[in-house]
Amino acid sequence: MRIQNKVYVVTGGGNGIGRELVLQLLSAGAKVAAVDIDEGGLQETAKLAGENSANMSLHILDITDREAVSKLPDSVTSEWGAVDGLINNAGIIQPFVKSNVIGYDAIDRVMNINFNGTVNMTKAFLPYLMERLEAHIVNVSSMGGFLPVPGQGVYGASKAAVKLFTESLYAELLGTRVHVSVVFPGAIGTDIAARSGVEMDAGAAEEGASSFNPMPPEEAAAAILKGIEKDKFRILVGSDAKFMNFLYRLSPKFATKYIVKQMGSLLK
Repeated sequence: MRIQNKVYVVTGGGNGIGRELVLQLLSAGAKVAAVDIDEGGLQETAKLAGENSANMSLHILDITDREAVSKLPDSVTSEWGAVDGLINNAGIIQPFVKSNVIGYDAIDRVMNINFNGTVNMTKAFLPYLMERLEAHIVNVSSMGGFLPVPGQGVYGASKAAVKLFTESLYAELLGTRVHVSVVFPGAIGTDIAARSGVEMDAGAAEEGASSFNPMPPEEAAAAILKGIEKDKFRILVGSDAKFMNFLYRLSPKFATKYIVKQMGSLLK
């Protein structure tokens, strides 16, 4: 679906990939409703947008709050008249610990934000999107949604849930005017660990990051928007995501051993 002159809702718009998606959508001629729980982050995104901020509305929202989310479509449509696209980008990681160590509070938080938040936003906006001549839902999963990453079992499960939920949406919406895409970013150079409240040993983090060269968030956003305009079903972002997708399809067992060798230091 073309981006120009469309209205997009982007979650996680206050930082990282979400911020870059907002900025690049605006630059491409779209209007954007930027959603984030971090008011300061949204204000910074608006500042970076410069003159384009006139085509941007800010919505401070906890996507796990279903009642608040249910009111968002009316807020956005009252501002812009319609909604053409939804990009569910907001997400967090878990502490880098094994599944027998991670606490239930952390498990619930990761699942609620990554999966339930995506479902909440999708269910709230889908009726509005189905009224459009053309619309698009884009859900951001992760390379960790199809490949197990050491110490990120719950995060991976949440993103695998996003993957299958999105693929099911695609199947259900075949024959309608709503396009559906699922995104699998690899290593991206954002501060997601800090924003997730995850403390990491500096040495282990550096060693883990060196296994894959992180893609700058602006390049990741550009790849996602290119995939949207091409109506791609699966959007793999980064050479690492593409390589690991190939390797995992070829041999899941070998790929799992490979990723443990590359990133197992994060658990030390």
